[in-house]
Amino acid sequence: MFSGSIPALVTPFRNGRVDEEAFRRFVDWQIDNGSTGLVPCGTTGESATLDRKEHHRLIEVCVEQAAGRVPVIAGCGSNDTQVALDHLRFCDGLGGVAAGLCVAPYYNRPSQAGLVAHFSYLAENSALPIMLYNVPGRTVTDILPETVAELARRHPDKIVSIKDASGDLQRVVQHRMALGEGFNQLSGDDPLALAGYVLGQSGCISVTANVAPKLCAEFHRAAAEGDWERARALNERLYPLHKALFADASPAPTKYALSRLHDWLSADTRLPIAPCSPDARRAVDAALERAGLA
Repeated sequence: MFSGSIPALVTPFRNGRVDEEAFRRFVDWQIDNGSTGLVPCGTTGESATLDRKEHHRLIEVCVEQAAGRVPVIAGCGSNDTQVALDHLRFCDGLGGVAAGLCVAPYYNRPSQAGLVAHFSYLAENSALPIMLYNVPGRTVTDILPETVAELARRHPDKIVSIKDASGDLQRVVQHRMALGEGFNQLSGDDPLALAGYVLGQSGCISVTANVAPKLCAEFHRAAAEGDWERARALNERLYPLHKALFADASPAPTKYALSRLHDWLSADTRLPIAPCSPDARRAVDAALERAGLA
């Protein structure tokens, strides 16, 4: 269903506003360099600081610019069930969105029963397929494998995939054993993507692909084809970049890296994300050089 190198797109800002022209150029650059899908308005897109109008416009622009060349998986999550539903329904009406990426509600700390109720409500009240997004390091709440299985069984035509950023590779096996090969699994952690392929994931929603789309696409292609020698070599070339892009609060290092590669992309972030520190910039510079990008 969804596979390969899928960047969680940054949102370009300039002078405090969304830079729509830069975003359109960025979408084209990603597709031209082999990205197999696009995720606007995810965590790396600073969705928590986008107002609703900006959020919906970015999805609309991404769909327009992608023009069907690759699937668009739109960030639709919220800690407010009604806001998440509003995002999903906007995508329903827009057309051209393959799935809504819905994170576990953050801050509220719902129980597993609350998670089942939240995601079931979204599935029952929207036509858009849903990709669960489990990232307990950010949300505190962990969508346990039993909950994933219950949701996918209750709503087999709606809850069709998961982006797992739990860091626990056992989850891949647990999901496969409960739901079979037909349930689509993607990594949410670039450094674990290679191991994820071995266990049954089909790709990664990636931070690093923002900066190195061609290299990431080559890595994912090699892993998908079982060319482990090449996949390992590319993984080791990318690994310093995977680490450097989290040397400071994300996505500040990613935006700094992109500003070094493209004069049409600003390093601007929105508070509370501050510009990355001098130490983080040095780490990014070294990783870009090691990857052969600078």
